[in-house]
Amino acid sequence: MPTADELLSADTVSNLARKLARAARAPRCPALLTCAGALDGLGYGARVTAVRDAVLADLPDDWPAFEAVVRTALEDPDFAGWMTFPVDEAVAVRGLAAFEPGLALLRDLTPRLTAESAVRPFLRADPERALAVVLKWTDDPDPHVRRLASEGTRPRLPWAPQLPAFVADPRPALPVLHALHRDASEYVRRSVSNHLNDISRDHPDLAVETAAAWRDDPSGATDRVVRHGLRTLIKAGHPGALTLLGHSPDVAVTVRGPVVATPSVAVGEYLVFAYEVTHTGPRPAELVIDYVIHHVKANGTRTPKVFKLTTRALAPGETLTGSRRHSFKPITTRRYHSGEHLVQLQVNGRVRGEAGFSLVVPCGP
Repeated sequence: MPTADELLSADTVSNLARKLARAARAPRCPALLTCAGALDGLGYGARVTAVRDAVLADLPDDWPAFEAVVRTALEDPDFAGWMTFPVDEAVAVRGLAAFEPGLALLRDLTPRLTAESAVRPFLRADPERALAVVLKWTDDPDPHVRRLASEGTRPRLPWAPQLPAFVADPRPALPVLHALHRDASEYVRRSVSNHLNDISRDHPDLAVETAAAWRDDPSGATDRVVRHGLRTLIKAGHPGALTLLGHSPDVAVTVRGPVVATPSVAVGEYLVFAYEVTHTGPRPAELVIDYVIHHVKANGTRTPKVFKLTTRALAPGETLTGSRRHSFKPITTRRYHSGEHLVQLQVNGRVRGEAGFSLVVPCGP
């Protein structure tokens, strides 16, 4: 993963300053040049904000003149990549009062990188008015613009502000997904799946209902779109999602395991366990096999996290055996605590076996 200074470096900002100065027919962009020399120690989000504010300081205050400079810059094919991201954010500030022209400029900027974050202030300010524009993007010949329609309206887009109205009720944006779930571009369809997955976190039944409607009139890619869009519900064992995808929670299986080979695990080591699943039903079955680690929290309680093992079709009487090494290497997103942990085996959303193991966290110096 590139670092903040690689994505939005001093050289990138200096280059942006030159391009915008040329587009504005100005001798220089002083705020951007100053900003380029003051980025050390700033994370990516802070860099975007600093460069955005410098763009706003250097470009005209009135919208028509501001838009004219950016559109002139767009005539240069090298005005592209991460330098455009803070320009998008500046459009979201300066263009909000203009509204439709602001969205139109973001539509033209998005092929240079992505304007998915910058459309969100428009959607927060006036969802109905913004969606009227966004829905037209679903027919755009450029897949980057079609993806912008889906990605920009995601309720919980990572690294961007949420859309509280769509978190509460995602249905107003569903026409965008209905228009794009059969899109010719995998790039666009993956965004549709991720949007559906966002919906599933707050409205699981609506996500399943939407996916079921798509499967009623499928294209060649529908199954992949739906499976990826319902992935969180599948891991959580949601009965409706599992049934829709042919993974009956009541599938007839016998399970041996998890059989833990490492009853005591130190941070930095691996939990190792084996498992055996036998299909005892009369017809072939599609199985989603996951495992759940129940991590000990600081207060002694446990919190579960589901991890994928495999998805397999088993014939009647067929047995699947396997093993897994689960790393307890230190990571920045989780703090480990010593204590008795739990690992469970989950088949089609149902827990079928469990075993305990101890995690040992070394004391600090």
